[in-house]
Amino acid sequence: MNMFTKPHYLTVLCCVCGFYAGCTVGLDYQKPALEMPEGWTEQEQMTTVSDEVLKTWWTVLNDPMLSGLVESVSSDNPNIQEAYYRIEESRALRDYATGEYYPGANISASYTRSRESANTAFSFPALQEELGRYSTGFDAAWELDLFGGIKRSVQYAQASLEASVESFRSVQTSLYAEVAGNYIELRTVQMRIQYALENIRIQQETLMLTENRFKAGIAPELDVSQARQNLANTEAQVPFLRLAEIQAFNRLAVLLGRYPQDFDSDLKMSGTIPVPAMENLPAVLPADLLRQRPDIRLAERQLAAQSARIGIATAEIYPSFSLSGSFYLEAEQFSDLGKWSSRSYNYGPGLRWRVFEGGRLRNLVRAEEARTEQLLASYERTILTAVEEVENALAAYTQESQRQEALQRSVQASENTVRLVQSLYRSGLTDFQNVLDAQRTLSSQQDTLAVSQGAVVLDLIRIYKAFGGGWDPDAIEAEQLPIDAGESENSSNEQQSQNE
Repeated sequence: MNMFTKPHYLTVLCCVCGFYAGCTVGLDYQKPALEMPEGWTEQEQMTTVSDEVLKTWWTVLNDPMLSGLVESVSSDNPNIQEAYYRIEESRALRDYATGEYYPGANISASYTRSRESANTAFSFPALQEELGRYSTGFDAAWELDLFGGIKRSVQYAQASLEASVESFRSVQTSLYAEVAGNYIELRTVQMRIQYALENIRIQQETLMLTENRFKAGIAPELDVSQARQNLANTEAQVPFLRLAEIQAFNRLAVLLGRYPQDFDSDLKMSGTIPVPAMENLPAVLPADLLRQRPDIRLAERQLAAQSARIGIATAEIYPSFSLSGSFYLEAEQFSDLGKWSSRSYNYGPGLRWRVFEGGRLRNLVRAEEARTEQLLASYERTILTAVEEVENALAAYTQESQRQEALQRSVQASENTVRLVQSLYRSGLTDFQNVLDAQRTLSSQQDTLAVSQGAVVLDLIRIYKAFGGGWDPDAIEAEQLPIDAGESENSSNEQQSQNE
């Protein structure tokens, strides 16, 4: 009769299965329901756009070069690589935890020779000869998950894997925004250089005019000296701006995972700051879009993982049951190793119960509960921080847009002033100080306008980033992510991995 068909083992297995049906300790995780604001402070300034725009928000800037840069962000970026391998680590740990459901088995074979000493008090002549022993067989053990410790471990590992996916998504969305932001900074500084070069041209013409008037004896030498000073001050700004341009270019190259010297791009050619295709901002409810932010989803998955750890710690308070057995063939002669009479085996159930631990196990549960409360508070803080970022970005965009409009009017007025004052100076109807003041004001206002134009677009980028734009949360299970590249192979080799 097979050793697992004896009546008392059937009784044990039936009892085990009865316990196993529903004795998982710890509370089942429930996603916390938090109240979200119904709208935004700047709601009246916004109009509705679809989720599709949010997924590829950079396209609203109508800049093909920017779109190409954002869409070319790949695994060459070190941050993406680091996040990718965190997912690989979490996936392996999840599969390792799942393997605890299955019994473990070991196969062994050995050959030993032994001889007893003849110079001991209890030596026997029969044992003083060299003896050999051949042995081969296997042993197996299976710990039954009666109180759900293994189940909670798998839940913890699965939630940790999902958290690593959200971390990967967070790196992606941040990287998209950083690439776009550095591109805007590059275009901003290039526009500032264009304004500076144009002002240098105007001031060079003014210097020639003062020199001619001085040679003709109708203007003092002071005008020439002041014109040279004004020109030199403007020319001194260009190297500083060129350095900022080089730094922005180098930063873009590194973000794309390349060395600057190997980054052959048309970016070095001057370009304009892209203008958004839409005039207003999206009016959205946080419950619809803000929850898709990867950092919020990451905080929620970390909370779920920690919640499972309570069950893991609680299961340690209860007894654990296991079934184990071994079967070996042992013989002194190799020719006898295959005989049924050489068999040796043992089997039976086992019980382990940590009855007294000085309160350590229950205090461990309390510690895990406290950590869960910490992560719940962190989850709530993450949502509040996200709302703050959205509100700040919306307010910054609104206020900077108004400032840009005022600066645009100021620049137009300054350009007209420069034309008028130069004409009056040629006619001798005003002194040179008015010319200097007008040119200095124009140079300063144009530079400030360029910075403001770039800031408006940067604030728009921050809005989309604050909403978690740049990916489709609804497609995370269906789309083929880089992390799923080896899924089919892993599935085909799952049994082999579990055995290992």
